[in-house]
Amino acid sequence: MSWDIFIQDLPEGIESVADIPEDFRPSALGCREELIAAILEVFPRADFRDPAWGVLDEADFSIEFNMGDRREVRSIALHIRGGDSAAGAVERLLSYLGRRALDTGTGELFQGGSQSTKGIRRWRAYRDRIVKGD
Repeated sequence: MSWDIFIQDLPEGIESVADIPEDFRPSALGCREELIAAILEVFPRADFRDPAWGVLDEADFSIEFNMGDRREVRSIALHIRGGDSAAGAVERLLSYLGRRALDTGTGELFQGGSQSTKGIRRWRAYRDRIVKGD
């Protein structure tokens, strides 16, 4: 179980998932080798021995980078576990890549700044309810 963020091409000017036109077809993000190189610029300790599924383990959080096995990457799924600092890591990566992402914790676009921890906090609350069996 993880907080999942989906990085993909999103239309300019939208503020929520509901704003994405039904006929919008996202472009590819780029080739996997270039995307891995960019991720390593932001997170030099990330492990991409498996280029389809990279892993970053930090003291307060972990991120798995799921890109699939095709050379042309259409989206990157981030599977995140841990503390609030993970949200700042996501924000740094998105800024470096010049991309936006969908936040499954909120069901909307990932928001940086003071809103960046909203999704991971919702995910942790859900996880804690499930683990306790409430």
